[in-house]
Amino acid sequence: MSEDFQHLHVAYRPFAASPDDDRIARVRADRWIQYPAADAALARLADVMSYPPRDRMPCLLLYGDTGMGKTMIIRRFTRAHMPNFEHASGLTTMPVVAFQMPPEPDEADFYGELFTALGAPQRVSSRPPAKQIRDLCRQLLRTMGTRLLIIDEVHAMLAGTYRQQRIFLNTIRFLANDLRIPLVCAGTDLARQALLTDPQLAERFDALHLPRWRDGEPFRRLLASLCAVLPLRKPSDLDSADVRKRVLELTDGVTVRICRLIETAAVDAIRSGREHLDLSSFTSDSVVLPLVSMTMKGSPRPARGHASTG
Repeated sequence: MSEDFQHLHVAYRPFAASPDDDRIARVRADRWIQYPAADAALARLADVMSYPPRDRMPCLLLYGDTGMGKTMIIRRFTRAHMPNFEHASGLTTMPVVAFQMPPEPDEADFYGELFTALGAPQRVSSRPPAKQIRDLCRQLLRTMGTRLLIIDEVHAMLAGTYRQQRIFLNTIRFLANDLRIPLVCAGTDLARQALLTDPQLAERFDALHLPRWRDGEPFRRLLASLCAVLPLRKPSDLDSADVRKRVLELTDGVTVRICRLIETAAVDAIRSGREHLDLSSFTSDSVVLPLVSMTMKGSPRPARGHASTG
């Protein structure tokens, strides 16, 4: 194939010459798209991590609607601070430890998830008492030189009783005090509301919000970045006001929905031989749209206070 695919990022041009099945697999693969809100979140995580030990360590809440990319940002930051095995000492250092909140705020389950994130072997024959596994986690975090602890999906605490929620909030305070390392919690706006029920704990947290996308220059750059990495053989036109408006109507400005919609349209463009995206890519009846189409203009928008925690 003689095309040089100048419309694509230079690193992605060779993929446009690949067979259709390979290109579709690449469209559907995970990818990191750089955008201002994500850059700000990564910079803030790095800043929090840089604090030396002190009595009141800074904590950060990263929150936004489901699908705004919180987990992707955490994974990006974690991959930049991978564990390292030191041959001289025979120890593994783990500067960043990230794990997901269990389905309900049970203390033993919470420390069990942390224990797993630390790479510790699990005993399936019996469940150790909460105090025992808590002490093991604290010892491992110190031994492995952990400098930042990240708890994702922290809004899951609301699935528990009032007493369980208080225990979980006390657990966060205990870890911050005992380990003298920064804590980062990530979740929906419900997580922010839950933390605010504990004034002493809330005083320790700065809050960084990931807002939904609106039409403007950052959104134009996001669509341009997506076009530059999708292995389509013809230049796409996603820069018009009508296209931007249509994409926002179909996705309600949620990052994951936007990426999924563009990916679905790109796969259709490859299979149909059109090889580019434009307004018709998101209006044609031949396009099988993902479930985000239920947010099309005219459909009722779900109340903010009842956002999904999935």
